[in-house]
Amino acid sequence: MSFRWVLILSSTALAAFGQGSESKTAEQVYKNIVQLKGTPADQLGPAMQFIAVSLGVECTFCHVQGKMDADEKPAKKTARDMMAMTAMINKNAFGGRTQVTCYSCHHGSSHPASSPPVLESDMAPRTETSAPAASTATVEQIIEKYIAAVGGADAIRKVTSRVETGKILAGGRETPIDVLTKAPNRRVTITHNSGSDSFTAFDGTAGWMGNTGRPAREMSAAESGASGLDAEFALALRLKDIFPQLRRGRRETIGGVECETLIGSSPLLPQVRLYFDAATGLLVRLVRYAETPVGRMATQIDYADYREADGVKIPFRWTLSRPSGRFTIQISEEKSNVPIDDAKFTKPAAEVK
Repeated sequence: MSFRWVLILSSTALAAFGQGSESKTAEQVYKNIVQLKGTPADQLGPAMQFIAVSLGVECTFCHVQGKMDADEKPAKKTARDMMAMTAMINKNAFGGRTQVTCYSCHHGSSHPASSPPVLESDMAPRTETSAPAASTATVEQIIEKYIAAVGGADAIRKVTSRVETGKILAGGRETPIDVLTKAPNRRVTITHNSGSDSFTAFDGTAGWMGNTGRPAREMSAAESGASGLDAEFALALRLKDIFPQLRRGRRETIGGVECETLIGSSPLLPQVRLYFDAATGLLVRLVRYAETPVGRMATQIDYADYREADGVKIPFRWTLSRPSGRFTIQISEEKSNVPIDDAKFTKPAAEVK
């Protein structure tokens, strides 16, 4: 399986959303770990994914198929040397903060560029456009406008569950999908593939994934954190609880729409950026980050097609984008305050043989 497909299927987004169990180190689980000794084992995969998308390559660029621990390919040694180099730069020049990564030089190419590209047309060189007007709105005002735009706190609290049906669009294919959510933070997405269903869920405490006829697996702490944020039923009312540290960012323009931005963080979470339509107050984009040992991976969710449902405006369309893939969910039907059994969100017990 290629790294590109792994990135589409897995949510390597936020760091632990709450307390995760201690994991073994990479060298305790995998063979021939050299540069990333001491790294938690569940962070090795995300680190490899980061390197793959930064260079625009697949795993076999450095690894021997079927013998991942082998050192037969020179590219593997080079990769180790480059990880050591960036670690040294970050330590000496940035106080240990990860500012320089594989992507800093490679930008999706297996060979880094060492000189600026030449002009390839007679068009005038691109110039920077003027920045959006400075904002004077406070964090509280942005959140209050968001709550009002959605329908107000009272209307939000009156809805405690939601059942949505629609389709997921990925790789040129459309697949039926159901999204069940329940306050305060339970959610399960069921994709109806040909011959089987796949599940991505958060049960209020932890996340899990599974397929019909196969044992479900618990998500890693990072995956679970991302899933937990997605499952927040009333995000507008919960922002300050989730992110005790909220500050205003500069105004930005997204698709021609001026947006107010908030940057949220907490002792347990990497930064999350939220973009609100400056005119309507609605959330139009959320960018969450996953920390890996070699750099930070972004997941971007764009919200659109807002419609009123039982007094509350919700997006009927959202697009999730990662460095190597994206998919869109388009909702066609929504029902609010539908009774949903909590068992729908619970990871199925493993079958006893």
